[in-house]
This record gives sequence, structure tokens and C-alpha cells, in this order.
Amino acid sequence: MKDWPARLESLTTGNSVAVTITGLSHDGQGVARLDDRVLFVAGALPGEQVQVRLTHRARRHWLAELQEVKTPAPERRKPPCILADNCGGCSLQHFEDRGQQHWKHQKVVDAMRRIAHLDQPVAPLLASADGLGYRNRAIIPLERCEDGRLRAGFYRRGSHSIVNMNHCPVLDPRLDGLIAPLKADLEASDWPVDRDCREGGGLRHLALRIGHHSGELLITLVSSHADLDGLEFLAGQWLGRWPELVGVCLNLQPHPTNTLMGEETRVVAGRGWLRESFCNLQLRIGADTFFQVHTQQAERVVPLLLSALAAIPTGVMVDAYSGIGTYSLPVAAAGWHVHGIELSQEAVNQAKTNANENGLSGRASFETGVVAQCLAEHLGHCDALFLDPPRKGLDPVTIGAIREHPPAHLIYLSCDPATLARDLAMLVAEGLYQLESLQPLDFFPQTSHVETLAVLRR
Repeated sequence: MKDWPARLESLTTGNSVAVTITGLSHDGQGVARLDDRVLFVAGALPGEQVQVRLTHRARRHWLAELQEVKTPAPERRKPPCILADNCGGCSLQHFEDRGQQHWKHQKVVDAMRRIAHLDQPVAPLLASADGLGYRNRAIIPLERCEDGRLRAGFYRRGSHSIVNMNHCPVLDPRLDGLIAPLKADLEASDWPVDRDCREGGGLRHLALRIGHHSGELLITLVSSHADLDGLEFLAGQWLGRWPELVGVCLNLQPHPTNTLMGEETRVVAGRGWLRESFCNLQLRIGADTFFQVHTQQAERVVPLLLSALAAIPTGVMVDAYSGIGTYSLPVAAAGWHVHGIELSQEAVNQAKTNANENGLSGRASFETGVVAQCLAEHLGHCDALFLDPPRKGLDPVTIGAIREHPPAHLIYLSCDPATLARDLAMLVAEGLYQLESLQPLDFFPQTSHVETLAVLRR
């Protein structure tokens, strides 16, 4: 035993060691201790004895590759996807669904206690009915090999290398069925493929979208340029091949950035949007606008939102980060006047169209702008505020505006328990708000992500 610390100190990248996994990190990696450092290993579960290979040493942690599970956890299963061990699209396929759900619930509890110092009870997680076949959208990177073959798939975990695939079990099966034939058609073309814009540009991504209830399909090619000879002909063939396909689009992203889609989308054939039923409303969803990827779970938010508003008569609600009106319009349909604020002009245009087509233009208005810059002028005239920000949460200006003119009711839908806990701590400080409820929802089975709906009242 005297040699143990010395052996640890002598460890270097490439060494193989045995460790015991004690928990999961926020992104679903197994966590162990190695000397005075934390060790992270993807694919490991709490309670497991595993053999790992050290791949990277940082000041305070190690990264390691799973070599062997010597003592598996009871919740371990064979991943439903044959690419799960390599593909970075899903991080928890080796974790049976109930185990995932328990961990996600606890993730919210822990964030509230650790970051916000709140002991508010967290409601049981609203799990998805099916952990597979739920995604209504995919944006798939492309590259052409030296022999001309096309590789399409998501990135290998922790890298920018594509794991080639023909099927993805988390996609809606109707989307999944398009991957192989579309790959074959794109491979047969002579179009350049250059997803990183390093060699003159070309095709970068294949984007697929489906209306879960309507069944309508959209295909969008993301390219650095529009010089794709024969695209109109091929798009026409696709429309004839798949009756559910309503449009083929070309999105132009000429900039070598990690932003997957550019600002300009052209309709090549058909139309640039699909129709979807959502909570008894009809929505237009564009090829390049945001919509929750799990339609059924997103629909479960609406009755929770309406229940949170039921304590008062109908009034005025501001919907910050309103998108295409996904949540604004059901609230308007319930009798409220809603004003949405959204950065994307295209999303605002679609929200206005959706309001008009559902007969809600008189109760739903939308403006294009930055929430932090626009919110303050509306807070003094509203009864409720609904927030659905990006993963980074609320910026200090937005928090300050809310604290200056706090509406009586605040409902916050978050996709990151850590940033939610940080923001809630500031919103409940000095008794400004009382946190009434926390409801986690599983929008992304097989991944580490979890949504949470927080209800606050004055």
C-alpha cells in the first residue's frame, strides 16, 4: 500500500487503471477519484468497477476511455443503437430508461440545493412515453471520402470526426427512413462536400424535419454556396418519391463557424415550411426556425402553463424568447392577451402567420428584438411573464428588468438545471418571488439534458 500514491503520481496518458464509479457528471459521464483528481469516463455508470485508459490529464481532472466493465451496474443495458459507443449524439443509451429518469430528477434536485440553496420539492419527472423514435428534426454533418463515398452522421464523442450512419433510432422512424436513400443520391452527385469550408466550400449538412402529427416532411441542404448543378431536378425527384415531402430547401452558410445554418434559406421545390398540429392549433414550422424536437413532450408543457395562470383571471402575458408562437398561441387561445419577443425575424414572421391562421391576431402580437433590450418596457403592463431562454439562461440585464418591475406571475422553462438554479436564486432573493413548483420533463431521452418548468409568484 505504501507504493500506491507513488504509482498514482507516476501515471501518464495511456496508462490503464481500475476505478470505481461514484456518480455521473452533469453531461452523463461516469465520475471517479484518482489520487487528488476527478476522473471522467464516458459510458460508465455509478457503482461500477471499470478498467479505463487515461487519455488526458488536466490540472484538476483526468479524462479516460472505458476499456472494460468488470462489475456492471443493475441499470446497465445493451445500447439500442450499434453506434452508441462512438456516436456523440446520445450519451446515455447504455443506461436503462428508468435509471436515466431517476438521475435527471436528482440532477434538478442537486442543482437547486447546490447552486440556489433551495430545498423546494421537485415534482416527479414527466418521462417520455418512448425513449426512441421521438426526434422530429436532425441536422446531419456530411463529408466526402477520398474514394468519393459520402459519409453522413453525428460527431464522434469529443471530436470533430463523423461516425458514419444509415440509421438513427432516436429519430422519428419516418425521418430515419430518409437517411440511406438521401445519402445515396448525394453521393451520386458530383457536388463538392466541405462541411468546414476549408477547401473551397460545398455541401455541409443534411437537415430533416417532420411534423409529428401531420407527417409532413422538409428536406434542407446546408451549403456554403448555391452552385449545385441539378439540384432542382433532384428535388423534383424527391417530391415524387415521397408524397409526404412538402418542400426541399437550400440554406446558405458560407461562414466557417460552428453555427450550423446560415441566415438565408431558399425554397428549391415545394414550400419552405411544414404544417403541424400542436395543442389543437395549426402551426407553420420553417426549415430553419426553432421548434422543440420532442413534440409530445412540448405539448405537455401547455396544460402546466395554463394551470400556473389559472389562479387569476385572464390578462396580459409577455412571452420572452417566443419563437414561432409555440407557447404564446395556446395561452392566447385560452383567452389571454400575449406579447412575444423573439430575436429571429423569420420566427416572428411565422408567429404572426400562425396567429392569423388560428384566428388569434387580436390577442397575440410579436416583436423582433433582444429580450434584454425590449423586456423592460412591457413588464409594467403585464400580469404574467413566461421565459424560455437558451441554455445559458438569463443575462444580468434581463434579471435586473424583472427585479425592477416584477410581474405577479413568472413561469420559467429551462433546458439547463444549473443556469435555472442560478437565475432562481436571484429571483427569490429578498423575498421578491416565492418559488411555487418545479416540474422536470424529459425532452431528450438517451441524453443528459432535462427541461424544468419553474412557477414563481409574488
